[in-house]
Amino acid sequence: MIRSLAIGSLTLGNNLILAPMAGITNLPFRLLAREQGAGLCFTEMVSVNGLVREGKKSFELLRSVPEDRPLGIQLFGDDPDVMGRVAAMVEEYGDLIDINMGCPVKKVVGTGAGSALMREPDKVRAVVRAVRRATRLPLTVKIRSGWSCEDANFLQIARIAEEEGCDAVTLHPRSRAQMFEGTADWTKLAELKRAVAIPVIGSGDLFSAADVAAMLDRTGCDGIMIARGALGNPWIFRQALDLMAGREPSVASPAERLAVARRHLALFMEMAGERVAAREMRKHLGWYSHGLPGAAQFRKEINEIEGNGALMEAVSRFFTAAEAP
Repeated sequence: MIRSLAIGSLTLGNNLILAPMAGITNLPFRLLAREQGAGLCFTEMVSVNGLVREGKKSFELLRSVPEDRPLGIQLFGDDPDVMGRVAAMVEEYGDLIDINMGCPVKKVVGTGAGSALMREPDKVRAVVRAVRRATRLPLTVKIRSGWSCEDANFLQIARIAEEEGCDAVTLHPRSRAQMFEGTADWTKLAELKRAVAIPVIGSGDLFSAADVAAMLDRTGCDGIMIARGALGNPWIFRQALDLMAGREPSVASPAERLAVARRHLALFMEMAGERVAAREMRKHLGWYSHGLPGAAQFRKEINEIEGNGALMEAVSRFFTAAEAP
């Protein structure tokens, strides 16, 4: 079930993908996921309006290195002309373009972008057509099951995407109204797989290697996109690859968690500087500590510490203590 995956002209070494996540999937996080076996990683979602205005912050989201390939770029917006113009603009930065039609957060849907697009099938067609005409790169869309549970139009949207030249579709089978609550309905992935000829990538409620194997087995989807399950857990990719190859997945020990946390911080400092790295790493360190004794107190401690030196001392103490018999 773990196999290479062809998306248009791009062939991935395996079918495990790191999802685009705002505030998470920057260059350091992507490099860690790749080291653990991810076949494709995505940038954070990038505003086409920000790129058109040549906003430095928006272009920073496209920052990459040769080791960070193949790279998917996820764009969000609702104007077909702008979406097409930006797709052509960012071709040199990545290997695949994805159109965000799934983000449920208010500040995105309030602009008509993200999952709000699913309420306007005609606009979906215009957006996909404009982007397809503008770029030679493989093109995908990421969708939800619909705006609400009562309006589950994911099949209609996926068929439009296929008709207009998309090379794959990713489905997170929750409605926009559900946000991240409830349970992702994997049966919709199987339904979508039967409805379209292009590859279907599944997302939603993937928190372990066993979850990855179960989704592939139950739905027949072609690839897996891991989002929240990778937070503080980049080895989920390695564990899934091991499980699907018939090997017993190895649990990340406290010592491995410490090593990865240190590398994460070092990469972050190199990219963004000490001050930003120390601030942004706190949430990641909290995720790395999940499930270990004293994790709640550790999270409280690191949120009160100033400076990278003191921060890393606290991190070393915590994970070293957790490693001790």
